[in-house]
Amino acid sequence: MTYMLAALTSFVIVFAAVPPLRRTALRLGFVDRPTSRKIHNKPIPLMGGAAIFAGCIVTMMIFIGITPLTMSIMTGGLLLVGIGLLDDAAKSKGKEFPIWPRVVIYLGVSAIPAFLQIKIAGIANPLDGAFVTFPVWFSWLTTMLWVFALINMINFIDGVDGLASGVSALSAVTMLVISFLKDQPDTALLAVIVAGVSLGFLLYNFYPAKIFMGDAGATFLGYTLAVIAVDGTFKKATSITLLVPLLALGLPILDTAIVMLRRLLSGKGLHRADKLHTHHILMKWGLSQVQTVSFMYLIAALFALLSIILLLAIG
Repeated sequence: MTYMLAALTSFVIVFAAVPPLRRTALRLGFVDRPTSRKIHNKPIPLMGGAAIFAGCIVTMMIFIGITPLTMSIMTGGLLLVGIGLLDDAAKSKGKEFPIWPRVVIYLGVSAIPAFLQIKIAGIANPLDGAFVTFPVWFSWLTTMLWVFALINMINFIDGVDGLASGVSALSAVTMLVISFLKDQPDTALLAVIVAGVSLGFLLYNFYPAKIFMGDAGATFLGYTLAVIAVDGTFKKATSITLLVPLLALGLPILDTAIVMLRRLLSGKGLHRADKLHTHHILMKWGLSQVQTVSFMYLIAALFALLSIILLLAIG
């Protein structure tokens, strides 16, 4: 019942917050304007990230309270939403926000979970169960790399109506099941809250989208999913269970790997926005936005199922 109430609360907060935020964004001109790289052909409000953040934080405080896990989400999330809204504001004016302030914030935020002792502590030998503790510097490094990567990966796939919010919901539900299986109630509660905010936002974000989450929402969801994975699975994993969160978040990881490889082969900067993402390629092949998103949902669901089967198989 607690999990259902948490999911419903986060869902309702986002569902109720989006309409007034949408009206405010339209009034202020805080919109994503069409360009040659964009798929949409009319300005779309960009304040969805604020609703996602508010829904997650308020529900978290009601059902979990102050813990290292929630403090990590609050502090890191606030910084990401802040820099994300600045980036979105620049887009609304037809300008490009500098990359280095974002990189600095992303790196700083990536260190927050480790500072609060939510980090990849070591790895257990699957043969004898002996746990090998990582040196402090390596524990911090691996945690920061994972969090930094997920912040960007969810942001990268946010290029088609409903894709990032739907995939985040699927990944959160997967992490919920994994947390249940590993008897981690706080992590499970946070996962169900993320699922709730993602689904609440998806109702407005699925094609044709009435609002976008922008960098503020996408980076916050990526960060939160990364922290859930560290707290729930990566903390003390065996070499085999390391695959569980990688599979649970398999779609954004795979898409990012493909895009980075294409950019390297084409000689473009790795941070340069382009139309080399999987969803762009699928649409070039003739799929509609709905068909593209539905196909990618299917791939994400298959990855999720594999991660759960793997966890069940290894006990």
